[in-house]
Amino acid sequence: MTADMNWEVEAPNVVTEARFRELVESGHSAEILCQESAHKKGPSYYGIWIMRAVSDDGLEKLLVTARTRTTHNDIKIREFKTITGVVSFLVGIGFSHADVPLEEGQRTTHKLTASDKGSSD
Repeated sequence: MTADMNWEVEAPNVVTEARFRELVESGHSAEILCQESAHKKGPSYYGIWIMRAVSDDGLEKLLVTARTRTTHNDIKIREFKTITGVVSFLVGIGFSHADVPLEEGQRTTHKLTASDKGSSD
């Protein structure tokens, strides 16, 4: 059964990049989930990874793309297609390391430390 959803009300488990960054900076973990195993193509590794912000009590918020007029405000899961993309995103948030799962179904968790927060300023 499919029904139209009011995403503002019925999708409280998703966040855009700005809110994801705020959650991680305030103590949530950044969880990377491998959706498609990595494979080498030329000098790069490709696959599909998604991210979630996870609170200490287990509440999960899935990272989605920002809504725009051109996407008709549709919510779309933010997918990273290269390891470089995953690492760049994590560095942009302030992480000083990246542990990226390479096989489908694997996940890794990152938490900003005081030294990470200090180095991002």
